[in-house]
Amino acid sequence: MARMKFICDSERCIECNGCVTACKNEHEIPWGVNRRRVVTLNDGVPGERSISVACMHCSDAPCMAVCPVQCFYRTDEGVVLHDKDVCIGCGYCSYACPFGAPQFPASGSFGVRGKMDKCTFCAGGPEANGSEAEFEKYGRNRLAEGKLPACAEMCSTKALLAGDGDVVADIFRNRVVKRGKGAEAWGWGTAYGSKQAGQPGGQKS
Repeated sequence: MARMKFICDSERCIECNGCVTACKNEHEIPWGVNRRRVVTLNDGVPGERSISVACMHCSDAPCMAVCPVQCFYRTDEGVVLHDKDVCIGCGYCSYACPFGAPQFPASGSFGVRGKMDKCTFCAGGPEANGSEAEFEKYGRNRLAEGKLPACAEMCSTKALLAGDGDVVADIFRNRVVKRGKGAEAWGWGTAYGSKQAGQPGGQKS
């Protein structure tokens, strides 16, 4: 059985937020919840990088370890999912997750979290595949349809890769080997011919 994984190539991400929009549209995610978001480091300066972040479906997921009601479970493909009927909205998972994946609805009275929501790798939930109940709680089950997550399919630069972990790792490895590393292959060094990679005009910072 394939082990599903995400990889985001920061050298290719252009911060278009196409992955974020595709996810929200595909699953009709409510306002205030973002299963995926784009984070930019060093915004506006040489060396700027963006990366698309969501649930990474960890092999040893901290959210699973801290959940007091054990609403999390792992599929045969290694996708970490949760049961909203079991979730009590305590928020422990949101504190434990290093990626900020667990989300809670913004609406409602103060102190009332509601049911947790997060990226499902487009694999639905515990309800029957393709059922109305599954879509209402977790969104569309694209994996059951033989498709990859919508966020990866919509990435215009193919920065966001999703699928069989071995295949995704091979694709990323080939990219790195062909282009070299860092800004010597992309960014300021390539675009403007700076002598010192990553700095305009070869000036030292």
